[in-house]
Amino acid sequence: MEEKKITKPKNQTLLLENREKLSVSGVIDVESFNDQSIVAITDVGVLIIRGSELHINKLNLESNELIVEGDIFSLEYSDGETGRSKSFFGKMFK
Repeated sequence: MEEKKITKPKNQTLLLENREKLSVSGVIDVESFNDQSIVAITDVGVLIIRGSELHINKLNLESNELIVEGDIFSLEYSDGETGRSKSFFGKMFK
């Protein structure tokens, strides 16, 4: 008889204060950032933060914490690719 492995969903907290300060838990890595967008890899998917004058105030990968300040317009989750261009073989074996 096969044993099914039950995976417990990870918890993530997003705290947005006055659309100016965002605290995110469960951050594994930050893939890219500039003053208009931040792409963060999290336990529950890829989080895209959009705004203007965005600054990463704190990034601690040991405690999986990210703090962003600036004018925050939107937060979007993506389960797919994050926009990295795939190599030739990556596209072939999709």
